Amino acid sequence: MQKYQMYIGGQWTDPAGGEWFESFNPFTGKPWAQIPKGGADDVDRAVAAALEAFNEGEWPQKTASQRGHLLRKLGDLVAEKAQALAATEVRDNGKLMAEMLGQLNYIPQWYFYYGGLADKIEGSVIPTDKPDTLNFTRHEPLGVVGAITAWNSPLLLIAWKLAPGIAAGNTFVIKPSEYTSASALEFVDLVEEAGFPPGVVNVVTGFGQDVGAPLVEHPDVAKIAFTGSEAGGRSVYEAAARGIKRVTLELGGKSPNIVFDDANIDDAVKGVISGIFAATGQTCIAGSRLLVQESIHDEFLEKLVAFAKTARMGDPSDMETQVGPVTTQPQYEKILHYIDVATKEGANCELGGGPATRPECGDGWFVEPTIFSGVTNDMRIAQEEVFGPVLATIPFKDEEDAIRIANNSVYGLAAGVWTQSIQRAIRMSDRLRAGTVWVNTYRAVSYTSPFGGYKRSGVGRENGIEAIREYMQTKSVWINTGSEVPNPFALR
Repeated sequence: MQKYQMYIGGQWTDPAGGEWFESFNPFTGKPWAQIPKGGADDVDRAVAAALEAFNEGEWPQKTASQRGHLLRKLGDLVAEKAQALAATEVRDNGKLMAEMLGQLNYIPQWYFYYGGLADKIEGSVIPTDKPDTLNFTRHEPLGVVGAITAWNSPLLLIAWKLAPGIAAGNTFVIKPSEYTSASALEFVDLVEEAGFPPGVVNVVTGFGQDVGAPLVEHPDVAKIAFTGSEAGGRSVYEAAARGIKRVTLELGGKSPNIVFDDANIDDAVKGVISGIFAATGQTCIAGSRLLVQESIHDEFLEKLVAFAKTARMGDPSDMETQVGPVTTQPQYEKILHYIDVATKEGANCELGGGPATRPECGDGWFVEPTIFSGVTNDMRIAQEEVFGPVLATIPFKDEEDAIRIANNSVYGLAAGVWTQSIQRAIRMSDRLRAGTVWVNTYRAVSYTSPFGGYKRSGVGRENGIEAIREYMQTKSVWINTGSEVPNPFALR
């Protein structure tokens, strides 16, 4: 069994408490690695190292162009090690090799993009109304950033935070999910190889109360960038508010995937499948509410069920597998609980509805792709995030009805629209209360495009040019160019 160490101040180190915990392979249900069980002392060491690196030594002396060079070098190293890193993530979180290898081959683009952006963030000279005065702005880093990431896409979510934050000049303490910490510890090897000064990037592993809470509450941490559940985000937000810290919160969703009667049915079926069964439904953007226009409801549902029945389940390391295991045992049990809740509420199970017992699933935590019909939007299955391969199908009459149902949610992360009418596409994109709206596609993200939620789905944006602003603060500089000092007793 592989045994890992934490990375603090440029050194591999054992946890202060001398304890490790097991990380499980979701396909086998058996432990495969030992992860350091960090605590408040480890957080203190990591934050101190990050603060020292921010204030002293090489890092604050580097130009924006030099930071960009380091990021581009890191991207090259991730590209070189993509296969090995993907294999670790598949072993640790059970997602498909086809998915994770695709992510790892794509992740370098974040480091290339923000590496190129680092020296393009400019201040401005303000045409102030004050005579004999030069006023200009500069954008400066915040300081130490605490990055707390979820278990479903570990290295991708780190890249979303680390790349813009480093480009801006900050230093980091990363706390990966306790369920999927191994890839972060292997990734930071590449940070060292790329030539980042000690303390710029640190990784402390462990549980939320032991590591996450002390990190959020630490007085020397300037910002928290968090991806996780709504409940976790609320706790982070409350604790950060007490310290007047900046936050970025990427939380849950209950995204509607809306199919109109003028849609290309075959394409829409594939889009719905991608939205809910890709990644075993364990994505915040999962299209877990399927809204289908009444006139095509039965036909569409029949085609959807037939297509979903063909999904190949099994070993996630096999490139031919299409649906893998659930990442954690608690999440596996939660999904089965929600299936039971949906049945008791009166929803009709059209497909699946329980654990997968196929021989190819072995001893892993597998749930059959599940489709419910007869769902109303007030049911728990339509309002609460399941985070698994469970689809709630809801009929609607017309455009107004679709908008009403879609927006009737505490979440607003994403939405999908399937139509061949450009007018309807524009109208729907305008009226849907969601941070991302896909039209005739689903589950597309890019380093170039901002990502984040409305309502309880989050605060702030990741990706795109504006994401770097989340990691900077603006300073206004005033210079008196006149020869006389004005009246000191009056506001200028």
